[in-house]
Amino acid sequence: MAEREDFAEQAMEFAPQLYSSALRMTRNQADAEDLVQDTYLRAYRSFHTFREGTNLRAWLFRIMTNAYINAYRARQRRPTETDLADVEELYLYRRLPTLQQAAGGLSAEDAFLDLFTDDEVKTALEDLPENFRLPVLLADVDGFAYKEIAEILDIPVGTVMSRLHRGRKAMQAALYDYAEARGLTRATDPAEQASQDQ
Repeated sequence: MAEREDFAEQAMEFAPQLYSSALRMTRNQADAEDLVQDTYLRAYRSFHTFREGTNLRAWLFRIMTNAYINAYRARQRRPTETDLADVEELYLYRRLPTLQQAAGGLSAEDAFLDLFTDDEVKTALEDLPENFRLPVLLADVDGFAYKEIAEILDIPVGTVMSRLHRGRKAMQAALYDYAEARGLTRATDPAEQASQDQ
């Protein structure tokens, strides 16, 4: 059991990380500041329940994520569930010719993302439905493991994996549209390729 006197010393080091994540969640500076303040207030009140030796960062993120979800539900009544099962597999890494040239020393994902501006990636992430955006943020931006995300969001690990997969696929679809608009894709249909070669 943790003592409240130790709260500031232990918990405040995570304030910059919490604020960055809150800003990505709320997309608004004032709301992000309110969310972090609410998180610290809730955490301080509950600090006696925190078990020493467990992951304080994950505990704080869980409090913040729950506070955000509760506020979001209060505003929206219920987050819209979007079925992305119909998002086609785009196989972007094979369809972007410059990716193979840029891949020396970079992972496919890093090389792929280097083809886009920060604003394009940010927009693709922000446009995800809430139930997919939070797991993607927690995994790909904040670096939490599946098990930690499951605990933060209070959902099964399998659901985390499913939402991450579907969220990432939705981002691929959005980024593919950007790539197509910028002429980074190549034709995969032989007839289409032949007409471009003439």
